[in-house]
Amino acid sequence: MVVTLDFTIPARLDQIPDVALMIEKYMQTGGFSSHEILDIQLAIEETLTNIIDHGYRGKAGQVTFCGSIDTDLLTLEISDTSPEFNPLHVSDPDISAPLGDRKEGGLGVYLIRQVTDSVTYRYDNGKNILTVTKKKK
Repeated sequence: MVVTLDFTIPARLDQIPDVALMIEKYMQTGGFSSHEILDIQLAIEETLTNIIDHGYRGKAGQVTFCGSIDTDLLTLEISDTSPEFNPLHVSDPDISAPLGDRKEGGLGVYLIRQVTDSVTYRYDNGKNILTVTKKKK
C-alpha cells in the first residue's frame, strides 16, 4: 500500500519545525527508524533554508511537499517557484581543509547528499523540483 503526503507552506523559516514534525509523523506511519527520520528532517531543513534564504531572498513564496512511501522507500518532492537554481551543480566543500581555511556555509547540499539515498533536481513549468529518496533499512 502506498501512503502519500501533499501540503504547501509559506516560505518562512518559522515553518521548519512544523514541517519537521509532519515529516516525522508521516515517516513513522511507514515504519522508518528515528535515525532515518532525522536524516530526512536534516535534508528538509537544509533545503528549506536554501529556498527561503537564497531562492526567495526574503520575498513571499510557497514550498510544496509531495511524498510517497511504498513498502521500504520514501520519495519526497520539494518544489518552489523561486528563480531557477540547480543545487546539485554546487560542488562539495573540501571537508579535509583546516576549519580556519574553509569558507563559511556551503555544507547544506553536501549534507543533503550524505543523508539521503538519492537526490535529483529538475526545473519544470516554472518550478524548482528537488526529489530525495530514503530507503528503510
